[in-house]
Amino acid sequence: MQHIYIIGSKGIPARYGGYETFVEKLTAGQKSLDIKYHVASRRDNTELSQENDVFEYNGAEIFSIDVPNIGPAQAIAYDIKALQWAIKNAKDIEAEAPIFYILAARIGPFMGKYVKQIHALGGTYLINPDGHEWKRAKWPLPVRKYWKVSEKGMVKHADLVVCDNRKIEEYIQDEYGAFKPATTFIAYGTDTMPSSLSKNDATVENWFHKKNIQENNYYLIVGRFVPENNYETMIREFMKSDSQKDLVIVTNVEKNKFYQKLLQTTSFNEDKRIKFVGTVYDQPLLRYIRENAFAYIHGHEVGGTNPSLLESLSSTQLNLLVDVGFNRDVAHDAAIYWTKEDGYLANTINRADQYTEKQMINNKSVANQIIQEDYTWDKIIYNYEQLILGENK
Repeated sequence: MQHIYIIGSKGIPARYGGYETFVEKLTAGQKSLDIKYHVASRRDNTELSQENDVFEYNGAEIFSIDVPNIGPAQAIAYDIKALQWAIKNAKDIEAEAPIFYILAARIGPFMGKYVKQIHALGGTYLINPDGHEWKRAKWPLPVRKYWKVSEKGMVKHADLVVCDNRKIEEYIQDEYGAFKPATTFIAYGTDTMPSSLSKNDATVENWFHKKNIQENNYYLIVGRFVPENNYETMIREFMKSDSQKDLVIVTNVEKNKFYQKLLQTTSFNEDKRIKFVGTVYDQPLLRYIRENAFAYIHGHEVGGTNPSLLESLSSTQLNLLVDVGFNRDVAHDAAIYWTKEDGYLANTINRADQYTEKQMINNKSVANQIIQEDYTWDKIIYNYEQLILGENK
């Protein structure tokens, strides 16, 4: 039996974002009976974690970790405590050649000590560095500096760096070539099933009526409301465009400081087309909203393979993506690319509005082919199982 300890997601059942969904899909879709997953979960992640120190979910052993609320350092404390638990457990159960897979590069300065312990067990340490956490504007400068130092330490000590985007793999090889890191590329996945809802479902009718939105008559943005996702550029440029369609923004604004700043700099409240509609946690409804958008605008530029991008490629007929390597690596020719240059996105939106039905159908077909060939969860799970079972042979 190959034991693998997964550390760094908030835990499953998944309530959050990319890493949690990845672990949920990896364990739920498990095919090989030769793998036993052990997954760290923050105590506050779900009721199951609050009520149990250890429990089974999706056939995996979930272990709950208590972590103090100490700001950005909370994530660091969580990963360290989870890794300590995992190393002790592997020792206790006498796991043969256990694998420790850490998602996100948060505990680099401490890894040297723990890697010695892992290797003493005959174990292997894998890291998934995510995107460029140290570039995220939400972190104060000292925190960003720490993330960069931490990434270096995580990569330096890794037996293997697993990258979900080829551009991340290139970056790791270029930036940390001195360590001669072993790297591999395994993408993130996405669901390909169409929404179970239809136009006449009450959920759909109520949402569209309440938000005053018509199917196929809106551009869509879905994502965390943070500066590095380029909301200011997308809103400002949409306002400059001649489009008669709405711009529907699905995000958690909660009237935060960034929202207030945007309001001041763009006066978007004076443009009736701009519609902040809050978050949508109902997955079939969100899928329906994606499927019935005229086009999707994607401004993420610091992550690797972004889950929201994969979802839009698998469900929205046309995608307008900020022109960065991560996005081109995924979408290739199945998108229109834009830069942050003044007027560029506005012109791109005007051009998209003129797309013929034939262009739309062709674009959607190319995007769907990319998803089916490279980004289904079945393929990602298969790739991970091959990696896990081959890692210690």
